[in-house]
Amino acid sequence: MIFRLVCLGPAAPSRRARLRPKSATSEASANQEAGLPADVRFALVSEYTTVTKLFVGNLPFTATEASVRTLFSAHGQVESVALITDRDTGRPRGFGFVEVSSADASRAIQALNGTDFEGRALKVNEAHERERSAGDRHGGARR
Repeated sequence: MIFRLVCLGPAAPSRRARLRPKSATSEASANQEAGLPADVRFALVSEYTTVTKLFVGNLPFTATEASVRTLFSAHGQVESVALITDRDTGRPRGFGFVEVSSADASRAIQALNGTDFEGRALKVNEAHERERSAGDRHGGARR
């Protein structure tokens, strides 16, 4: 499970804001509407989102990130899609990963595992962290 923290805070004023600065009274009234003290210029907003990474196997080689996103978005909120390609040739390897909100993950797995997608039966399950060997980066022992 991945936790993401998105913080929106003070930012430099945009070019438009420098050309036409807000008056102090309009800023104070905007703060009052938002329930903030009148003298606060910026407020920190935090948002927590938990996502679950799903493994998607047996993908057709014609699948695109957009088509996979469309398929999964029917079953919940999709955070990201990554289709894996061969390092040397750049061709698709037939699998990928989709991050969906944790609340929608089990529903997406049940709905899509084994279903036909462009002529192939998908394999969808929760991704597990790959174990790394103590050897070199390619999995072999050191010599």
